[in-house]
Amino acid sequence: MLNHLSTALTLFTRRLPAFSPRTFSGALRRLCRMEAAVVRCLPGEPKLTISFCLQGSHKHMLRDQDEPLGKVLARISNGIAKNQSKAKKSKKNRGQEQPDEAAEPTVVKLFYDGEEVPETVLNAEAWQDGSVLQVGDVKYSVQRNAPTFTTAELPVSLLAGFPVCPKLEVEFGNVQDCEFTWFRENCPHTRSEAPGKASDQDSGWTQVGCERVYIPSNQDISFRLKLSCTPKDGSRSGLAKELVSVGAVEAGPGVCLFDNRHAFTAKVTDWPTVRVVSYNILADIYAQTDLSKTVLYPYCAPYALQLDYRQNLIKKELAGYNCDIICLQEVDKGVYVDSLTPALDAFGLNGVFKVKEKQHEGLATFYRRSKFRLLSSHDIMLSEALSSDPMHAELLEKVSANGALKNKILQRSTSLQVTFLEDLNKPGRKVCVANTHLYWHPKGGNVRLVQMGVALKHLSHVISEVAPGAPLVFCGDFNSTPNAGVFQLLSEAVVPPQHADWSSSGPEESCSMELLSDIPPLLSACGLPAYTNYVRGFQGCLDYIFIQPDCMQVEQVIPLPSLEEVTTYEALPSVAHPSDHIALVCDLRWNP
Repeated sequence: MLNHLSTALTLFTRRLPAFSPRTFSGALRRLCRMEAAVVRCLPGEPKLTISFCLQGSHKHMLRDQDEPLGKVLARISNGIAKNQSKAKKSKKNRGQEQPDEAAEPTVVKLFYDGEEVPETVLNAEAWQDGSVLQVGDVKYSVQRNAPTFTTAELPVSLLAGFPVCPKLEVEFGNVQDCEFTWFRENCPHTRSEAPGKASDQDSGWTQVGCERVYIPSNQDISFRLKLSCTPKDGSRSGLAKELVSVGAVEAGPGVCLFDNRHAFTAKVTDWPTVRVVSYNILADIYAQTDLSKTVLYPYCAPYALQLDYRQNLIKKELAGYNCDIICLQEVDKGVYVDSLTPALDAFGLNGVFKVKEKQHEGLATFYRRSKFRLLSSHDIMLSEALSSDPMHAELLEKVSANGALKNKILQRSTSLQVTFLEDLNKPGRKVCVANTHLYWHPKGGNVRLVQMGVALKHLSHVISEVAPGAPLVFCGDFNSTPNAGVFQLLSEAVVPPQHADWSSSGPEESCSMELLSDIPPLLSACGLPAYTNYVRGFQGCLDYIFIQPDCMQVEQVIPLPSLEEVTTYEALPSVAHPSDHIALVCDLRWNP
């Protein structure tokens, strides 16, 4: 049997024209399988798209859904005829004249279930999944609304030891179902080569991974990476896409400030424990100012303040904490969309974002989707709520006694992000996660007190309305040390009129009052660290994770870096740490 097959193949190849090895291999591939023609057609949209590869050229056609099929097929045939005519003219110009022969038009037909589809059928009905497009001798398997990458990008900066998380968006599919294969270039990359250009030879790449996230090793330094990814929806696949990194993998910074902390968070916690992080990651719009480079962080190497570099550190740090809930402050909108969301999605977390009005940064809350589902969000801008919501009328009246202070408060764009989550392990049990970044000025204690007063009243109200009895986890950069009025309001539920913060900005903006919290005293889950912010001119505790002690208890606080570690590069940020703040990390357990 095998001998007969060998003889048949030999005779078959002798009858073929003289093909190059590359052309012959292509012909064999076409014999073995059909290429794909991808059709995107959605109800309610006037157009559909047809994409396929013809004679080495990618065709992308935009046609009316209510157009007869025959017009599309004729357009494909005419396009081929035009290309053939151009090729003849080119040969004639080179002196390779050939007899003028009228080329027969290329036959273009569409078949479904073995029957030719009439040319009068409208496009929306004609292009069915599983139909076959025939263009001359070439046949294409039609994939209607197949899984397709609408966005597929690799990060620009690649560091050895730091996770590479592609940004992916899929239409008609699920990123979790997609298939991934990573490759390393066999030859070191030189800067003179065209960025992002893949090698034509498959032998130029070596497979190094098959997961969604790839962590380059030191062996990858100086080599580019390539990702081949196939969009999928269950067992249904779309056209694969290849991504090649713009540059080569570079050496990482060595030991980072967070590496030792990851030893305490090596795996995701088991129910009913929940790991929570609060972290001001330093917005790029603040890190790149002349003030930051020359006054605030002159000790930090300029390249370590660059966004691409810091994003590598932030993503590795957050991934290594294996958190269930992450509250971030100073999140650039672009960083949230292009970097954090794809990276943390790859590690099992979904997120919500609240941009600060008049700014390009804001608050982000992420949650582990295997443990929680999002119920609702109730975000507010504190100044807007104070001035317009009747529930704050009494506080507004007291603040209005000092016009200068009132104006300062109402000019602030400080926001409160409020997210309600439901425990998937115990349906019906809910938690309210609050996240904020209060006014920054060292003399703004009175402004922060009013802001926190508005925040606590809003939280009390939405908890009673949305999920009565739900515990509160309140995270943020409160820009308040433990002796500040904000800390007292949170931990004791009252601030007396004689507190020094009411006059923090001088007598002209003084406003003394007793401020009460509608929420019982909260507990600082991470205690009172000596510092959560460490720069040349200031070291102190500004960040907190507050909980209700009657609802949750602290199981573990991840130790903060030692003073020796923090001051290795004098202060923060540094080449080993991406922010001037240090992340707070703790494990909380639901009370029975």
